[in-house]
Amino acid sequence: MSSVAVPFYQRRHKHFDQSYRNIQTRYILEEYAARKAASRRAAYYELPGLGKTTCRLCARRARSLAHEAIQESRKRTHEQSTHASEEKRIRFANELSVLEKEIHTARHRAREHLDRLEVQRMVEEKMALERHALEESISRAPEILVRLRSHTVWEKMSVSLCFTVQGFPTPVVQWYKNEELISPASDPTKYRIESKYGVHVLHINRADFDDSATYSAVATNVHGQASTNCAVVVRRYREGEEPHPAGIMPFHLPLSYDICFTHIDVQFLEKFGVTFATEGETLTLKCSMLITPDLKRLQPRAEWYRDDVLIKDSKWTKLYFGEGQAALSFTHLNKDDEGLYTLRMVTRGGVSEYSAYLFVRDADALIAGAPGAPMDVKCHDANRDYVIVTWKPPNTINESPVIGYFVDKCEVGLENWVQCNDAPVKICKYPVTGLYEGRSYIFRVRAVNSAGISRPSRVSEPVAALDPVDLERTQTVHVDEGRKIVISKDDLEGDIQIPGPPTNVHASEISKTYVVLSWDPPVPRGREPLTYFIEKSMVGSGSWQRVNAQVAVKSPRYAVFDLAEGKPYVFRVLSANKHGISDPSEITVPIQPEDTIVAPSTPGQVVATRNTKTSVVVQWDKPKHEEDLYGYYIDYSVVGSNHWEPSNHKPIKYNRFVVHGLETGQQYIFRVKAVNAVGFSENSQESEAITVQAALTCPSYPHGITLLNCDGHSMTLGWKAPRYSGGSPILGYYMDKREANHQNWHEVNSSLITQTIYTVEDLTEDAFYEFKVAAANLVGIGQPSDPSEHFKCKAWTMPEPGPAYDLTICEVRNTSLVLLWKAPVYEGKSPITGYLVDYKEVDTEDWITANEKPTPKRYFKVTNLQEGHSYVFKVHAVNDGGIGKSSEISEPVLVEARPGTKEIFSGVDDEGNIYLAFECKEATDASHFAWGKSYEEIDDFDKFKIETEGSCSKLYFKNPDKSDLGTYSISVSDTDGVSSSFVMDDEGKVFITIPLKSELAYEVLEKGQVRFWIQAESLSPDSTFRFVINDKEVENSDRHKINCDHSNGIIEMVMDQFTIDNEGTYTVQIQDGKAKNQSSLVLIGDAFKAVLAESQLQQKEFLRKQGPHFSEFLYWKVSEECEVLLICKLSRKDEGVYKATLSDDRGHDVSTLELSGKGKSASPLKILCTDEGITLQCFLKYYNEEMKINWSHRESKISSSEKMKIGGGENVAWLQIREPTEKDKGNYTIEIFGNKESYKRTLDLSGQGIFRKPYYYDRGKVIGGLPDVVTIMDGKTLNLTCTVFGNPDPEVTWFKNDKVFELNEHYAFSLEQGKYASLTIKGVTSEDSGKYSIHVKNKYGGEKVDVTISVYRHGEKMPEIKPGQLAKPSPIPPSEEVLQP
Repeated sequence: MSSVAVPFYQRRHKHFDQSYRNIQTRYILEEYAARKAASRRAAYYELPGLGKTTCRLCARRARSLAHEAIQESRKRTHEQSTHASEEKRIRFANELSVLEKEIHTARHRAREHLDRLEVQRMVEEKMALERHALEESISRAPEILVRLRSHTVWEKMSVSLCFTVQGFPTPVVQWYKNEELISPASDPTKYRIESKYGVHVLHINRADFDDSATYSAVATNVHGQASTNCAVVVRRYREGEEPHPAGIMPFHLPLSYDICFTHIDVQFLEKFGVTFATEGETLTLKCSMLITPDLKRLQPRAEWYRDDVLIKDSKWTKLYFGEGQAALSFTHLNKDDEGLYTLRMVTRGGVSEYSAYLFVRDADALIAGAPGAPMDVKCHDANRDYVIVTWKPPNTINESPVIGYFVDKCEVGLENWVQCNDAPVKICKYPVTGLYEGRSYIFRVRAVNSAGISRPSRVSEPVAALDPVDLERTQTVHVDEGRKIVISKDDLEGDIQIPGPPTNVHASEISKTYVVLSWDPPVPRGREPLTYFIEKSMVGSGSWQRVNAQVAVKSPRYAVFDLAEGKPYVFRVLSANKHGISDPSEITVPIQPEDTIVAPSTPGQVVATRNTKTSVVVQWDKPKHEEDLYGYYIDYSVVGSNHWEPSNHKPIKYNRFVVHGLETGQQYIFRVKAVNAVGFSENSQESEAITVQAALTCPSYPHGITLLNCDGHSMTLGWKAPRYSGGSPILGYYMDKREANHQNWHEVNSSLITQTIYTVEDLTEDAFYEFKVAAANLVGIGQPSDPSEHFKCKAWTMPEPGPAYDLTICEVRNTSLVLLWKAPVYEGKSPITGYLVDYKEVDTEDWITANEKPTPKRYFKVTNLQEGHSYVFKVHAVNDGGIGKSSEISEPVLVEARPGTKEIFSGVDDEGNIYLAFECKEATDASHFAWGKSYEEIDDFDKFKIETEGSCSKLYFKNPDKSDLGTYSISVSDTDGVSSSFVMDDEGKVFITIPLKSELAYEVLEKGQVRFWIQAESLSPDSTFRFVINDKEVENSDRHKINCDHSNGIIEMVMDQFTIDNEGTYTVQIQDGKAKNQSSLVLIGDAFKAVLAESQLQQKEFLRKQGPHFSEFLYWKVSEECEVLLICKLSRKDEGVYKATLSDDRGHDVSTLELSGKGKSASPLKILCTDEGITLQCFLKYYNEEMKINWSHRESKISSSEKMKIGGGENVAWLQIREPTEKDKGNYTIEIFGNKESYKRTLDLSGQGIFRKPYYYDRGKVIGGLPDVVTIMDGKTLNLTCTVFGNPDPEVTWFKNDKVFELNEHYAFSLEQGKYASLTIKGVTSEDSGKYSIHVKNKYGGEKVDVTISVYRHGEKMPEIKPGQLAKPSPIPPSEEVLQP
């Protein structure tokens, strides 16, 4: 019902009863009724019962009553009239008040409307002025950002031309073909034009040869115009031409005529990728697919092609198709199998196909340095006793060039291979003669170079020694009723006795070493079998010489060898049968043996362009003379290595190739050479260096669109960035929306959204919407995401928080990963207190909560996952209202560490600055290294400095302190989730420490001195240190000689007098810039007593040897003659005459012995290779430690050290060189000084092959840092750290009691920078006691170090401490492949 008041002029038209229509009539009726009542009362008083006379009093009373009645009636009538008038007045006043109010309201509304119109007019005028000013400021002529690119395509392929333009007003774009306007309406099936977000595209569908033209695009607005053009070349397939480059474009494969008779949809699921294999291996290429409908009796047909050639079942290949899988198996791979493989699924509805390249490298040569095997052996022009064999040469890069080939033949069914040529043939073609008519043969070829002979090639297809002309001499005539008559020319020519001469004698092939003659048999030839004789004559000689006097030739062609080079010859042929010999044929024209085919010229400029993260497209200009080319070989090399590797192992015929198997982020150069039957061309010029990265493309699609908040009129949405940016930074995003059940999408934003969160305004309450997002970069706009689910636009009022968003999974390792997320936009009615993380395995139902208590952080490390299993994850936010909405479920994640996973490592630069570093070779130009602390991106550049160069990024600490402890992380965008973290805490490896090669250790020198030493990885010249003994610093003095070798990082202190007062704790404190470290050694109790005893013993021995002394003390032995001999050994200083006197009561006897150096000599220096390095030995008649011996290298005296150790033994003096390098080459000299004479021997180590066993030096090693015995109290944390080395990097394995143990929270293992290995045992217990071993091994061998750990309980007596010595490594032998010659 309407609430609007009815106007007064409408209220007057009410309908009353007829009696009340006139108010005056109502008054008259009332008066009449009153009078009538009064007369009735008067009549009552004049009743007949009272008589005719009454008293005056009664009459007066009656009149008085009647008068009062009349007066009362009049009064009542007047009152009623007055009341009616008052009501009328009041009603009129009310109606007037309502009218005034309505007039006031109408005036107010009219005023508001006029004001609104005035304000709107003013706003429109102001907006028009501002719009005009803005347009004037932003108006500009069209500017093309990304220009058109030229394309070369094959017929029936589609091509898209696109460019990007900006300008204001929005430019109008027109397309032209050879300056003629393109109108899509004229041919809608050929052209389609798209314009979106400034990107304009012209699609040309199924291009044909007439579409080759110059295409132009012109963008125009009021300020000007801009244009760009490109060329489109449509190539037409011709016979003998490669239709498509391998790996770049799909082959135009011939369609089969036998098509299945129903429409079947084929979708490939698992595909075979680019494959690398080796000759001799077996291999299967598989491709699984989904076939719809899957009808057993109507299946598509699977066809396999290699380089456009249909593959059939054979000895080498086996085909299989069934149960939704197609497979191609190779029983024995050869380089012949290399090429582009295409699987085509043929149905009536069309063809589905997939292609990938197979590379087959050479097998290891039987002889070191021998070339690879030839390939593609084929037979041509077979006849009764003759066939031409051709092949393709192998690529030789690291081997010496091929000098020739041997051709072998074998009869089919036998295994007896016979070599056809005595001397190697230099070209890839050879005529084989001497075949037996009617037999079948197979052939193979071997290449020869200066090192030896290669493996044999794959055998050719069998060929029969038959004359194809024989088939033409038989004719079949068909007559009625299926009968036929066979007519042979032999029957028709039966009367011929002596055959005629051959005709058309000519040279079908000429080379430097032979000439192949061909001729036509005589006509008629007769019934008898023919043989031929060939005669040659040098031009000008006048004499003829029969070539095949000993061999009968049955074929009408023959290869003539043994011709003089550079001399012309003429030839003639005679035919013969049992009846006689014909006359000679006509003499040929002079023929000079020479190579008609020369080596190809060098290919032109080589250009390499980016393709994928592991491949590069290489293009080159064809050589000037490309006739008779077999193809091209492409080589690549890492920049600076000067080591070339082959890209393809079989020649390719086209001048564009995709080189696969390259390392991401590495720089390469390329070169090309052409090959034909004669050999190779010169290598082309090297290409420009190129870094292997993915080519610039549009970004991939965003995903994970999530509703984060809604207030009834707007929605806040979040999404995940694309996995790949396309090689260029993402500039922003475009969003589209549509209501449920609507078909058309509408743009949400006209300008780019720079974040992955956006609020969409002006939505209808309670309506359902869906959204999609597309990312844009410099190249263009990528594919949009899948439409989101339908979101209802209804305000959120629940007390629980909304969903977390942007779930990111990083640091995926074998049993753990880290989950990151962002806080919900909608917090609920109370602040968020934490988060719960749930996960489950794929294809299971039950979710597992990873954390019992909500974590307040926005990251969580999920552990104890099963390696090789796939998981999904989700996160709930929690507040006082309860558990909030779940985040989007993550995509499945395979828990498995990627090969080559690298971790963050710490270090100190030369200036003493501490840094964390991370290297990622998969990084591209668009990659961003994001450093974070507690997984929050670092933006405090007052404390940190980030430097990124190429594929390496470093985080520097400007003023490190305790506040810098925590978890540091890094993630690299535009990669496959490359990330890592580094924990800095007090219990683990502290980041501000200087890395040590070995802890503080001691050794007792020969004079009884005790040397304490420690070695750091490196020390800058500004580093400082100090020695502390029993909490008291000692300085450099005569008693404590302290020295530091900054280049080697060695700090040492030598104590000349080691006494009982030196018992205690020894500590070295080092500071290098902002980094520090210290190491302590405890010498108390039995440990100190052992060191003191050894020092005193060495001191005593040194003093004893200063004078005449026994090298060996007196001992006895019994000889074979039962004589008892007392023996002692004297020193060199004891030369002289010795006299022994024996006397008793009976008399005395004297025995005299002269001990002199007569006959002493020294042998030449000899070399002995050991596991540790090289030992130079000089054998002497005798040797003792007092002999003065000097060693020198390049005339510089050598002092005994860890690198070069000097010593001797019985009758030998030696110099041991540990881990020799190129610097250790040169002349070595030993000088031996006696009392009267000296000896000098010299040896030159340069170029004698002493480094031919690199596994002695490159094997895995434990350089130092591990003690032999460790004693620790239970409950403590034990860290065993050592430095390992090897080339290549060794594998490090820890053992407990000779058994490999699994790493868990109790045991932690780490390997930093490939050389710092550590084992951490948290909270050691008595069960942890035992023998722990570390095995460091690579293919060259390794070392094993054992450490005994003893754990005692708190309160127990500390076990006896033995002297702390470094554990001695035990060698591990190299692998068998290294030991093989």
